[in-house]
Amino acid sequence: MKRFKKGLVAMALLTLALSLAACGQAPAASDSGKKEEKTAAQKEEKKANLVVAGVVFQEDQFMKLLSLGYQDAANAAGVKILTGNTGNDQGKETELINTYIGQKLDGIAIAPLNQDSSVAALKRADDKGVKVSVTNISLTNAPFIVGGYTSDNKNIGQVTGKEAARFIQEKLGGKAKIAVLQYKSQLPQQSTDRVNGFLEEVKKVNPDAQVVADQDAWLQDKAVSVVGDILTAHPDVNVIWAANEGGTIGAAMAVKNAGKAGKVYVFGTDASYQLIAMLKEKDNILQAIAGQDPYSMGYKAMELLIKGLKGEDVSANKGKTTSVDGILLSRSNPEGIAKFEADLNAKMSK
Repeated sequence: MKRFKKGLVAMALLTLALSLAACGQAPAASDSGKKEEKTAAQKEEKKANLVVAGVVFQEDQFMKLLSLGYQDAANAAGVKILTGNTGNDQGKETELINTYIGQKLDGIAIAPLNQDSSVAALKRADDKGVKVSVTNISLTNAPFIVGGYTSDNKNIGQVTGKEAARFIQEKLGGKAKIAVLQYKSQLPQQSTDRVNGFLEEVKKVNPDAQVVADQDAWLQDKAVSVVGDILTAHPDVNVIWAANEGGTIGAAMAVKNAGKAGKVYVFGTDASYQLIAMLKEKDNILQAIAGQDPYSMGYKAMELLIKGLKGEDVSANKGKTTSVDGILLSRSNPEGIAKFEADLNAKMSK
């Protein structure tokens, strides 16, 4: 009888032990599940509360459209965006990037100032978990970027180069004394690519064309002064080409100020309201420009950045910058100018 009672007690103790073990395991499984759920919820919350920055480097129409593209893409994705401008200052660019790192932003879409010297600060941002996409440039040795969009700078020069080649052949008998305005001290590779593209196309058709002046002048007021001096020093100049908006506007103004309309013809780069108005002026000074699409560059770069931040597969773009061809706007094609202007108005009115 005692053995029987002892057996019952042992069985009861065994059952209790197994029950307690089972009770101890259940909460562990439950806690693990809750942790996974919490982590997933945190990830979704982070995606829903992304904060990004869109950065440009000056206050012209091109950069305003670029910034507008950033903002529209972020707004379409429901993402908070901060905007910044480095003011053509490498030190300020580094400072602004460091500020965004300190604020723990999720990503930066930026138009860097320099294909080489801008890389270090952007790499530091990536190392700190701030993803980067770029616009308006192809960086040297930056495999860490999510991707980017820029103009094909040689193509930008080629677009107006082909039109200038035709003009020089048909209107100037294949002979031209050319003055070039660029921005080599600001963005050397980009400026050089545009110049080379332009001159290659001109000389394919007009081998006797000569470059008699080549200077830096990318801001409007500076370009007015520089071109005025060039026209004094080289009175035989009959074609001027500028690598950017400010240089193009300044060159056309300087020709007008010098009273050389009808004797000196200007070709240039970028497409703003002021340049479009100059193309339509009766003075016949500005002949053609190569328009870019900064809005699309900004929109696509920001869209790509946000997709990457949300966990979508953007690996095909990593470390790459996609080139966008330029658009010719020529005095010889007023219908094309009108269409471009209408599209520009639609974007700027947003």
